[in-house]
Parts: sequence; C-alpha cells; structure tokens
Amino acid sequence: MTYEQAWDLLCEYNKEPFHLQHGKTVALVLEWFAKKLGYENEAEYWKTVGLLHDLDFECYPEEHCVKGQQIMREKGIEESIIRACASHGWGQNQADIEPQHQMEKVLFAVDELTGLIGAAARMRPSKSCKDMELKSLKKKFKTVSFAAGCDREVISKGAEMLGWELDQLLNDTLEAMKAVEDEIGA
Repeated sequence: MTYEQAWDLLCEYNKEPFHLQHGKTVALVLEWFAKKLGYENEAEYWKTVGLLHDLDFECYPEEHCVKGQQIMREKGIEESIIRACASHGWGQNQADIEPQHQMEKVLFAVDELTGLIGAAARMRPSKSCKDMELKSLKKKFKTVSFAAGCDREVISKGAEMLGWELDQLLNDTLEAMKAVEDEIGA
C-alpha cells in the first residue's frame, strides 16, 4: 500500500480535520523516527502505519483498533500494517496486541505525545512547536490538567518499552515535530 492509497482510505473513514491532521502528524513523526533509528529503507512503511493507526477512531470509537483491522482486511491490506496499527492501542482497548517491532513501540509511545505537543504549540503565541523548548514541554507533561486527554501513563510506558528515558522520548518527538511542522500544515 502506498502512502497516497493510505491517505485515500483514511479520508474515506475520517472527515474531521483534526483526525486527518493527527494521522498526518503521526505519519510524518514515524517517518522521522524511522530515519533517525536506522530504518531508512522502511520509512515509507512506518509513515503509512502512522497515517492509518486511527483509521476507525472517528466512525467506530467504541471498536477502535478492532474495527480498523476488519476494514483493512476487507481492503486487502497486508497483515503487518494491520497488526502495527492495532498495537498502538495495547492495554487500552479490545485489540490487546502488544507492540513488538521497534516501529510499533515508537507508534505506541508517540501517538499520545504528538497530541500533547500539538496542544502545547497551539497555546504558544507563535502557534508553533518550532520555538518550544524541552523544559516547556516537560512542564506541560507534568501539568495533568493540560491536554488531559493525552494519557501520560501511556507515554511513559512507551518510553520504558523502548528502553529510553522519558526525557529522550519527549525531546526526540519534539524535534521530530519541529522538523515536520511545515509539512503537516499546522
């Protein structure tokens, strides 16, 4: 499946600009991590998984990560993409597929975190994360009432799963979002 085909599929099941932008954000952040972590040859694959990870969320929030598998199988999408997308909901929904591959672990870790960084950026006078410092992000992370829907426990668990300190995950994801912000259209 190409990225363009994945975008068309995402748009078939998602109409809200927020959900489309989130998919694009996670896609580009995963692509950035693929290149940083030595998976350059898989960057397009990582990007496609990032785009499709919430395919079913807008239409089927109660069946998130379960309905998406069904939709993707019906569309003939390869099992590795289906599994990777479903794994980001590990421990949070009915799919319960534990992330195994490095990309699945990164997706699990950055899904919520990109939302937190995006919310923090929207609060800045610049409306950008490009001028955000790690110190500022850490303060927002610790303020649980800020972007309360972004599960800090999942983010911390993701860092642990990757074998990274939380600061490394926060810093690298912030750097990724700075690098791709113009492409996201934020």
